[in-house]
Amino acid sequence: MWTPEFDQFVAPARDRPQLWRLLLGLLLVLCVYVIGIIVLLACVWAAAGNAGLNGWMQRIALAETPTAVVLMLGTFAGMVAGTVLAARLLHRRGIGSLLGTGTLRGFGLGGVAAALLFAAVFAFLPAPYVLIRNTPTDLFLSFLPMALIGLLLQTGAEEVLFRGYLQQQLAARFQHPLIWMILPSVAFGLLHLDPATAGANAWLLVGAATVFGLVAADLTRVTGSIGIAWGIHFVNNAVAILFVALDGSLSGMALWKTPFTAANTEVLRPLIVQDVITTVILWAVIRLWLARRMNGAPA
Repeated sequence: MWTPEFDQFVAPARDRPQLWRLLLGLLLVLCVYVIGIIVLLACVWAAAGNAGLNGWMQRIALAETPTAVVLMLGTFAGMVAGTVLAARLLHRRGIGSLLGTGTLRGFGLGGVAAALLFAAVFAFLPAPYVLIRNTPTDLFLSFLPMALIGLLLQTGAEEVLFRGYLQQQLAARFQHPLIWMILPSVAFGLLHLDPATAGANAWLLVGAATVFGLVAADLTRVTGSIGIAWGIHFVNNAVAILFVALDGSLSGMALWKTPFTAANTEVLRPLIVQDVITTVILWAVIRLWLARRMNGAPA
């Protein structure tokens, strides 16, 4: 399970691999993340006053308008800052050690592969429902640059934390992949638990996110970088937030939305299964391409 690339990726974490440092680091990440949200809400309060703050807090939580979507994505700045700070203060590691080598190249590969596969799925597997037009095109385009930056921030924050910090530090302490692959992936899946919105589908969505976490962990293991996982994550979230969103769930900026919510079981559950299968196919295709490249065959 250990590759030379992953061994190099984990190497900076070996100087200070103690579990107490990792646990304290995760607590620091949480604190800085919360502080970042408080700072953002303070800015909203300064602009909207007491009367408008409660309304904006609800809009941001539901991401029900383009501005709210951008602000919601902006809350992940605290996660990035907290992870970088934890790595620096507790492990004497710089941000580069959290990314690995060839991150930009890997991001491009993962992003292009995901975009091509998702396009093929949309083209050859028509949705069993009629999409509802949502955000006007001119409004969408005016917010698109900020939304793309926000998506880079949000997906990058999660990859840096779960693959570039947690997976690395666990691998520096434990040799067995059941620990350094599965624990970060399960934690990533649980981050998506939202029974208030998803109802009976909540744990199925956690399972789907966990599968993605395992795929991301394995691609990080093979390449020694978070780049490919980050690229896939970015395109996946861009499709779900900017193009086709579930009604009432991060749908504030999407061009289209579904005629059902995340709590729908009849239509959504088969789509969750389809999403998991698509993720596994994408993983298999990228792994095959990487294997051919590493063996010297034409890619």
